[in-house]
Amino acid sequence: MFRKQHGFGLPMALFVVTVLAIIIASMASLQSDSASGVSLQVQAHRAFYAAESGVEGALNRLLPPDGSPGLSCATAPFFSATFNVAGLNGCSTSVTCSSVTVSGNDYYTLISTGTCGSGVDAAQRILEVRAR
Repeated sequence: MFRKQHGFGLPMALFVVTVLAIIIASMASLQSDSASGVSLQVQAHRAFYAAESGVEGALNRLLPPDGSPGLSCATAPFFSATFNVAGLNGCSTSVTCSSVTVSGNDYYTLISTGTCGSGVDAAQRILEVRAR
């Protein structure tokens, strides 16, 4: 009367559902990692531009474009700023200056550190520029 049935559908369905759940979970993890990577990359670019702005501001004070005497390189930090403009809001820069005289020529080394963000989203970039 009762015949022994051999079913393959239920174990196969459970296997497929499990595999799909694992694939979806790994894709969600990759999406999350990608989003945080993009955020850090944006902060790193902002920190680079903050450091670059610091170098430009320091060069403007060290070697003024109008030919007037510049600031002495002895002050520490030579130049610092906190930005509140679009794109660099919340970023800051600090520039140190050192000088050396070779054969009567003054050579200046400016090291600018740009910092943006805080905590796990913080980024810092350092630029070094030499000028004569």
